[in-house]
Amino acid sequence: QEQLVESGGGSVQAGGSLRLSCAASLSTDRRECMGWFRQAPGKGREGVADINRNGGTTYADYVKGRFTISRDNTRNTLYLQMNSLELADTAMYYCVADRCWDWTLFGLSARYRGQGTQVTVSS
Repeated sequence: QEQLVESGGGSVQAGGSLRLSCAASLSTDRRECMGWFRQAPGKGREGVADINRNGGTTYADYVKGRFTISRDNTRNTLYLQMNSLELADTAMYYCVADRCWDWTLFGLSARYRGQGTQVTVSS
């Protein structure tokens, strides 16, 4: 079954860290480009970061310097290391994937998306 499964979310105090993982059961071409976006209650989707098959990365300005996206193609897994977490980072985080040909910035319109993992940052 083709799917993306996120893990690693949780509750953390401001300034803390979390590492999200996304296990991808997709064919190689369908996970050429991968990324993360987030959505807080009552708000729209917000891009976080993406990475292409060669390891090229893009970050949203509000996470630059704090978050790091990476992938392990041998394990078919995507990661998001989140440091210096802020209250504004509280959201459901979604892993996305698609062919790079069809990719839009941060995968906001990607064809493949996981169920999400909740990140809650408290003061």
